[in-house]
Amino acid sequence: MPNPSHLSHYDPSGQASMVDIGAKAASRRTATASAFVELSTAVLAALPANPKGNPLEVARFAGIQAAKRTADLIPMCHPLPLSHIDVKVEIVSTGVRITATAATNGPTGVEMEALTAASIAALTVYDMTKALDKSITIRHIQLESKTGGKSGDFVRQPSSTSG
Repeated sequence: MPNPSHLSHYDPSGQASMVDIGAKAASRRTATASAFVELSTAVLAALPANPKGNPLEVARFAGIQAAKRTADLIPMCHPLPLSHIDVKVEIVSTGVRITATAATNGPTGVEMEALTAASIAALTVYDMTKALDKSITIRHIQLESKTGGKSGDFVRQPSSTSG
């Protein structure tokens, strides 16, 4: 675990700053993130039919669009040329599982793009189904894996708490 006093987005005086990646070599970077939208049985039964359209397809498209706009949403993120973004939305017994994967060939990672895609896809499922139930819960927005970069590869160990 990195030392908190060495967080990359702060300068020596403690001011937030964007990391200079200009001297870093481009390399293949990938990241996968997930989110879980807990839904009632009634809402699950209503999927994918919805007066607003198929919530799962709209959520997929929203996640893809969000990944491409990550630098517009998160101040210290660099705009990246994504070579791939994929968002999968799957109905399971207690809700909707979302998995987003992003890839680039660049000087910095795509974890934030994958996390943004999963988050916005989850929020879109909420938006598309909130008329049926206000108690919808979004859980477990998390990085599942990443490849490339100075910090190396990461794979989350399975947990019994995920959706």
